[in-house]
Amino acid sequence: MPDLKFNPVPHDHKKFLANAQMRSGFSKAYDALELEYQLANQMLQARARAGLTQDAVAERMGTTKSAISRLESTGKHAPSLATLKRYAEAVGCDLQVKLVPHRAA
Repeated sequence: MPDLKFNPVPHDHKKFLANAQMRSGFSKAYDALELEYQLANQMLQARARAGLTQDAVAERMGTTKSAISRLESTGKHAPSLATLKRYAEAVGCDLQVKLVPHRAA
């Protein structure tokens, strides 16, 4: 059985964004993928809270570590709701999806 000890890599997302926003074209590209980035960030946080490695989540979901890596990345893959539900279950969470009306201008 693989070593499933969890060693999180420190990541300050706010600092990353502040630095990245100084690059030309970053804000436009980021805004286009805002929802995907939010989801990926939530997934990483949930996995960290659960103290799980990608290998451990993959084992719980009956898939591979590379599939989990793709799932947690942004802009490369559009997971189905069924897959997101399985991921949520694997990391001890419930999946909630909502449609929020636009604010009146």
